[in-house]
Amino acid sequence: MEKTRVVENAKAPEVPWRPGYRYFSLAGKDQGIACVVSQAILEPGAGAPLHIHTSDDEVLIVLEGVLDVRLGEDRRLVEAGHTISIPAGVPHSFVAAGPAPAKFIGFLPKIGETTFLEGGPAQGAARR
Repeated sequence: MEKTRVVENAKAPEVPWRPGYRYFSLAGKDQGIACVVSQAILEPGAGAPLHIHTSDDEVLIVLEGVLDVRLGEDRRLVEAGHTISIPAGVPHSFVAAGPAPAKFIGFLPKIGETTFLEGGPAQGAARR
């Protein structure tokens, strides 16, 4: 079967993730590549629990709203128009902090090991 190489972002497939956390796959296994690019919409209070990507960096580009981000011991509010660079091995978490949903693009250079320090993996993590 031929891989879909061009994805219309507005029609990207939604992958079940976490309550209040809508995850849309923009690029990954289905396109025949090792990296992962996603778009997410988080309802206020929803997000990802504290975890570490042991061998992979991660980038989050905040498009709308506000994320309450924890990077190691640092915690800050990150608004739309900002990019978050998360080096491999740094414990991190994020939650939509505003009265409105937050929207962001996420990028991982490949799917490696993720260790959860709080909570567990997302429902559809194996599908990305």
